[in-house]
Amino acid sequence: MENLVVTCVQKGINLPVELEDILKNCKSMTLFNSTDELAVAATGGVANHEFVVSYETEGMGVISEAVVHRVRNGISANYTDPYMRRRDPDTMAIADDQPSDKERFADKYNYAFDDLRSSTFDWLKKQDLAMFFFFAGRDGIGAGGVAVAPANAAFFAMGLSMLQQIIPIDELPDGFEVKSVIYVAPPFRHTHFNGKQVVVHNRLEQVHEMFSYNLYPGPSAKKGLYGVLLSQGEKENWVTTHCSTVQVVSPYDNITTFMHEGASGGGKSEMLQHIVREQNGQILIGENTKTGERRLINIPLFCTFNPVTDDMALCHPSIQKKNGRLRVLDAENAWFIRVDSINQYGDDPFLEKITLNPPKPLLFLNINTTPGSTALVWDHIEDTPGKKCPNPRVILPRDIVPGVMNKPVSVDVRSFGVRTPPCSAEAPSYGILGLFHLLPPALAWLWRLVSPRGHANPSIVSSGGMESEGVGSYWPFATGQMVHHANMLLDQIANTPRVRYTLTPNQYVGVWKVGFKPQLLMREYLTRRGDAQLRPDQYQPARSSLLGYELNYLTIEGAKIPSRFLQVYRQPEVGEEGYDAGHRILMEFFRNELKKYDNPALSPLGKRIIDACLNDASVEDYVSLLDR
Repeated sequence: MENLVVTCVQKGINLPVELEDILKNCKSMTLFNSTDELAVAATGGVANHEFVVSYETEGMGVISEAVVHRVRNGISANYTDPYMRRRDPDTMAIADDQPSDKERFADKYNYAFDDLRSSTFDWLKKQDLAMFFFFAGRDGIGAGGVAVAPANAAFFAMGLSMLQQIIPIDELPDGFEVKSVIYVAPPFRHTHFNGKQVVVHNRLEQVHEMFSYNLYPGPSAKKGLYGVLLSQGEKENWVTTHCSTVQVVSPYDNITTFMHEGASGGGKSEMLQHIVREQNGQILIGENTKTGERRLINIPLFCTFNPVTDDMALCHPSIQKKNGRLRVLDAENAWFIRVDSINQYGDDPFLEKITLNPPKPLLFLNINTTPGSTALVWDHIEDTPGKKCPNPRVILPRDIVPGVMNKPVSVDVRSFGVRTPPCSAEAPSYGILGLFHLLPPALAWLWRLVSPRGHANPSIVSSGGMESEGVGSYWPFATGQMVHHANMLLDQIANTPRVRYTLTPNQYVGVWKVGFKPQLLMREYLTRRGDAQLRPDQYQPARSSLLGYELNYLTIEGAKIPSRFLQVYRQPEVGEEGYDAGHRILMEFFRNELKKYDNPALSPLGKRIIDACLNDASVEDYVSLLDR
């Protein structure tokens, strides 16, 4: 501790007073300087291949949180409670009195946070602690911070150190600002929150405190620090968007950069995946859930691509250029990749190869392993006998991803992904989206306000129905005011007139099970076209005005996509009646969600766009509202 204090003084680094007090009075403290060191500590040393993370919990005895295995390709952690294997969307509570539309801690739990804050600090003082410095963001854009966790939760600290870059103390720049601190205290999940995942944000004048009362990285190490970036951006008027980004190169050397946004399960990570061929080399578009018919096409050559971001993109003013396009930079140091779509060897050769024999230790979650084995991304743990966990994960450092882009890129196409259920005349739903749709900018903004979480989301604890993830699809992680974010997103769209907007489903197109093929085929098609405009007869206003323009025909390398995948009402199992019922479901959802933005702080343009939607605007109306 003395060496740490001396180094901080020499470098002009000010630690929060509360943190210094904890470090001076704790049972012991180990300062970690690398992810490799944390990987060693994750099982209590390299000689140990299995470690149980458990805590003496007041009134409940010893509670085990996770079982950690040292495996050949890294560290594998499995939670003893199936609830902890997915992110609970209702984790956030705001402890401070700064402007926020989120629920305050005192209102949510009927007592002030100050007492719990003190109790948390007291508990940490009784522990052997792990600590490290990190930077949330990239290339100097973001917030420096410190993480403090019980030493036996080193697997959790390892994940955080991968997602947001750990900084060795010797490499800390002079004057390094500690703008955020993460305090990890798992037993409080049981003693204070009835077993629920809870993350408390306390935005003080000098530092953003985050209290993680659980060991699942999703709501804290991942989305909690996302909240820190969003809070900083809200103050400085810039956004960290919820998206993957990929630079795609066609067989004819066209280069198109896609930014794919959407709620959890909306296909962000999948936008960075390769299309997998059938055994005969063909591409399966989808399978009819009513008849069993399979529709396949032939594409001789695929596009190649360079990944840019997986989930979070900095849209900072310092990287923007006046070229009419939005420029983005990855906000993460590693990617939290869901591998539920990989169910057997060969489903995703790229990800399988890179995770089987990585150049550095990876962290696997919800993967079935034994001590000393190799973690296989297709071998998912079971929540109950015969029922696999829907949210297996691997944390993949971006610097081991081939072709990854390390500089800002200009976006050509901003797509929005929606997880859709099957739709038929007998059971209508909002699964009426065709393979992809073209959106006017004003309508693209509306989709980012309502952000449907969608059907059978594998990543979070939910009812399974259509729910909103809120403005930008990042609202569950934001600490501030919803309308301010809506205004920032609208300004962003209005100020980037050369960006095109699309909408694409995943899982189902009508009665056809399609997985993530729609967005991947869109990626192939639009990259081949480059800046070339579609022919006027190729598209028309969609039957549902909320879907912008629908395609009349689509051909990729001579392979024609059947119209039933482009215009869902052409499917005999759906028809116009089933489609129109689905439109009404979607319209009701939009009306309910857009009412939340009835606020004097909303920009005049935003109010006109929302009013137009609530009055059944046509596609042409949306075009005229933001004519660029």
